[in-house]
Amino acid sequence: MNINRRFALGLGTVAAATAVLGSGSASAQTEDEPEIERCPTTAERSRKRVAQVYKRQVRKAKGTWSSYITVADPNGAAKPAVEEDADRVVEAYSVNKIAVAVAVLDKVDRGLIKLTDRVEVTESIVIQDTDGIFALDGAYPSSVTVGHALAALLTVSDNTAVRLCGLVVPAKELNEILKSKGFVHTQVVPVANPNRFFLGTTTPREMHMLLTKLTDGTLLSPASTQHLLNVLRSLTAFTDGVRLNLSSDERLRVATKAGWFDDGRNEAGVMFSADGRPILIYSLFASGEFDGDKATNDANFAFSHPAVAARAELGRTMYDAVLKITTVKPKHKPTVYRMVNGG
Repeated sequence: MNINRRFALGLGTVAAATAVLGSGSASAQTEDEPEIERCPTTAERSRKRVAQVYKRQVRKAKGTWSSYITVADPNGAAKPAVEEDADRVVEAYSVNKIAVAVAVLDKVDRGLIKLTDRVEVTESIVIQDTDGIFALDGAYPSSVTVGHALAALLTVSDNTAVRLCGLVVPAKELNEILKSKGFVHTQVVPVANPNRFFLGTTTPREMHMLLTKLTDGTLLSPASTQHLLNVLRSLTAFTDGVRLNLSSDERLRVATKAGWFDDGRNEAGVMFSADGRPILIYSLFASGEFDGDKATNDANFAFSHPAVAARAELGRTMYDAVLKITTVKPKHKPTVYRMVNGG
């Protein structure tokens, strides 16, 4: 079977479900509620602001949404701003590449593999899609390090990198690692080849929990935690969604991963306060009939898709909403961006 980008991102279509606004601040939102200020000074006002704009953007984009967004109080306690069908099992698509990376780094932490170990890039393993980098160099066989594969997996969302990770963490083992960490719905789908898999499912709440544990330092070692967050915060990582309307410096305060296939448009990540502390965590999964022509939407994976445009507007809102608040959570400083001009 020739697995191109779309097939590699998941298995099957998302089951239909009715999007019901959940029990967080968003549920109390009314049509006549006055506009919340853009940059609140309290976490509670921040949650109300996020809920207000989320409801507005989802209504505009249409489709079926399953989401979980929290903003942390100064004492570190995360409370929901949006909780919409958060326990629904959804197709994760490339958002589950975060989970794949967690499993790889778990084996690194246990000394079973190293980031400097090399994996073979053969012609048969390269997915000839139009995304990523491995299909572009045309020089096989070759080899790359595990660290290189992870960087390609999480920045340009390379699907060949999924297969390269499968060489060091087969599908069955990957699922067992995730289950042992409490992620029973965040699972890949094995295929006949034990080293290959579809990216499978998650729930908005489980993906949120994964990101929470990552930033709290309870998921991986400090070194692996920093490595994963640095890659997800890179300026080469996804920019069409939540980070679209942010400046370069602002984007460095957002660790994010998007995923898409057929009608699904997903994104999950973390926003950090000015002093480097995780302050807002979001998990956004959308599918179904969006505003506009369905055939056009299904073929559009860029910021002009209604759901991605909604995430872009929400991203600016979320960033501004937590700009003036912080928390006691652990600090995670980004790698400073330095420009060069060759040489």
